[in-house]
Amino acid sequence: MLVLTQGDPASIAPEITAAVWQQLRQNGPAFVYIGDPTLLERRVPVQTIRYLSEGADIFSHALPVLPLHLSAPPAPGEPDRRNAASVIESIRLAVELTLSGESSAVITNPISKDVVQSAGFRHPGHTSYLAELCQTPGDEVMLLAGPSLKVVPITVHVALRDAIAQLSTELIIRTAHTVAAGLRRDFGLPHPRLAFAGLNPHAGEHGLMGREEQEIILPAINTLRAQGLDVSGPLPPDTMFTPDARARYDVAMCMYHDQGLIPLKTLDMAEGVNVTLGLPIIRTSPDHGTAFDIAGQNKADPRSLEAAIKLAATLAENRRKNA
Repeated sequence: MLVLTQGDPASIAPEITAAVWQQLRQNGPAFVYIGDPTLLERRVPVQTIRYLSEGADIFSHALPVLPLHLSAPPAPGEPDRRNAASVIESIRLAVELTLSGESSAVITNPISKDVVQSAGFRHPGHTSYLAELCQTPGDEVMLLAGPSLKVVPITVHVALRDAIAQLSTELIIRTAHTVAAGLRRDFGLPHPRLAFAGLNPHAGEHGLMGREEQEIILPAINTLRAQGLDVSGPLPPDTMFTPDARARYDVAMCMYHDQGLIPLKTLDMAEGVNVTLGLPIIRTSPDHGTAFDIAGQNKADPRSLEAAIKLAATLAENRRKNA
């Protein structure tokens, strides 16, 4: 059984959850929603449960819900800090159930960092909180996967000048090993091919446009190659995402957030999935945010959440087979 977190109650999370249940209710994969049932009751039939094991028999005719309760009535598009505790508890409980083996994977609905941080949430987003709950802080890696492309930002949610300062040979090597292990274990790729982007235009043009390629990225690539990984680069970032280039690797290792997420979302926005590697559990998420501006208007596209649920089921099955 999969578990899906509540997300921010004022976001598009309730409507995409209801829409995805309608799509999956007959053929699955089945999931249990952890959140306030009133967010969904006007959209789809729901049934509260006490144990995850009850969810499978219910899923075809009602959305099974492990109930939490909000502190304030939600208004679509108007995030309320009073509900932050319930958002955080949904994530915590989902991880607990998955670490215990009761659930096979966690799928997280979008949250507002501003809202949850008002309740003492110390993290820049889901990923580092999940790693803390799993007692593996620092091992987590964000991978974005779509039908056309997989990307990993080696530095993530920091200002661009800070991303450049954080970049190091050691960070690249550590991230690459986590990614290669995740692709083998969870994605079923026995010999994953990792392509590294340069940081600078033209991948530095042999030092004419920056020295990071020679001093940071190439030493990491050479070490990884000596350790047996199939790696290439550093590649010019403006040409490595063409169809012909993408056919030559399994994942693009990017030096900063937007370098990877711009091509991924351009190609696969509707079906992109955020996957956290380096955890003892499977975690996926849609590749979009809360979309407060359209919440409650039935305009939200549920395909990314549907893709996240289906991918979570696939990754969990691959991990089981490779255990």
